[in-house]
This record gives sequence, C-alpha cells and structure tokens, in this order.
Amino acid sequence: MCSGCFTHLLADARLKDEQATCPSCRIDISRNNCSRNLAVEKAVSELPTACQFCDNEFPRSIASIHEREECSDRLVRCKYKRLGCPWQGPHHELALHEGACPHPGKTGLELMEALNAIDEKNEMELQTLGTIVGLLSFEKIAINDLQLRPYRTDDFIPQLYYETSRFNALGQQWVVKTKVNGNEKSLKRGLMFQLAQKTKGPINIKFMMLQSPFGDLTIKPSLHHHEFMTDKQESDFHEVQLLDSVECNKMLASKMIHLRLMMFQMPT
Repeated sequence: MCSGCFTHLLADARLKDEQATCPSCRIDISRNNCSRNLAVEKAVSELPTACQFCDNEFPRSIASIHEREECSDRLVRCKYKRLGCPWQGPHHELALHEGACPHPGKTGLELMEALNAIDEKNEMELQTLGTIVGLLSFEKIAINDLQLRPYRTDDFIPQLYYETSRFNALGQQWVVKTKVNGNEKSLKRGLMFQLAQKTKGPINIKFMMLQSPFGDLTIKPSLHHHEFMTDKQESDFHEVQLLDSVECNKMLASKMIHLRLMMFQMPT
C-alpha cells in the first residue's frame, strides 16, 4: 500500500471512529503494526500506472516525472498569463497558441486591467506581511507550540474534533478547539480552529496559526483579530490554510496535531 492510500485509510477511520482495516483482507491496520517492505516498494514502483493526461501507462517510479515534464497532453498556461491571457490547455497546443496570442500586441492601456489585478494581489500579500512584521514589535507577544488531541462529541452521530489542554499566554488561560470540514465520504477536507479564553478579563489580541517545528504540515499563515470580553470568550472559527486536502489527511492520520500559535496583545 502506498503512503497516500495509507494516510487516506487512517484518516477515513479517524472520521468514522473505527479501526482502519485493509480493504482486501480486512486485517487491522495502524501505524504501529505497519512497516516498510523495500522489496515490495521496488516491485510496486515498477508496476504500470496510467498518466492522468494522456492515459498511456508508465512505471510508477517515473509517472510523476512524465506528467510534470514530458507528457504532450499535460495542462499548461500561456507564458503571457501575466499580461492577462486566461488560456490553458495541452502542452502540444502551447506553441500554436502563443504564436497567435493577442496579448503581446495589446497597448499598455489595454493591459492595465490585468496588471492592476496582479498589483492588487501583490499589494494585499505585502500588506499582510507588513502587518505581521509590525506586530513583532509589540511589547506583549506569546508563542505556544500546541498539541491537539482527538475527541468525540456526545451527539447521536458523534463528530470528531480536536482540542488542546489549557495553556497560559498573555496572563490568561486559553484552549484551542478545531473541527474538520468534510466527512469520511468527502475528498476535500479542511480544518477550522477557534481560540477560547478560559479566564475572565477583557483582552484585545491578534493571532495566527503556523506550522509547528514538531510537525510537517504546510500552512499558509493568515492573521485574525478578536476582542475577548466577558460575553465574548470564544473567537469565530477560522480556516487553517493547509496546502491541500492531502495535508489534511496526513493530519487526521496522526495521533495528535502539532501547531504553533502566535498571539499579539493590542496596546490600549
């Protein structure tokens, strides 16, 4: 079984609150009773698999290279996409399209709409980065490496959620709760998190979730803001910006989720 199928199997079992089993022989499967078999890995790497673009078969060991660099039907974008060209299509049609693409011949005024969209996107990214850099100069900053453990709700159909133990930051006690978007039948899954204050006292903070030094999840940072008060001790749920649903399966297949939380107390 390949690593992708293995993590997907464990993730499905976690969502269904069942023991993961082999789809063929129904034997129990877990991280503890599985080990690498180099001979089988070598044999599997030589088995044929179909290219997702041209349907020709190649050994698994070189299939990804073929799909990424060699396949004439692989999906590519026009080199003038920065000028606003929306074309995408098979690689063997790329030269024909680029030879007839009208965007290189457009006037500067005609290109301004596409360039403005690119500038707007870059400006938003720079603004977010500048805001984060500015927050690092705040007097009160907290960095916590969190371990989230899986639990089940008491509903008729129990739902999976993750929660940390209480931790101290900025003179208060906190808990991070998470829930999974997408059930065991869904291919696209994601993680939402909420910051909850467990002690009383108003505090105005900005916070963001990052990749933990003890985990291997790829996370795109996003900044959030909440003013905690007596009647508002829980933030809204925010999405953990994972690279893709494969990262979510890796996370669900693990016994615990490791994340890093940065908190910045806003000056009064």
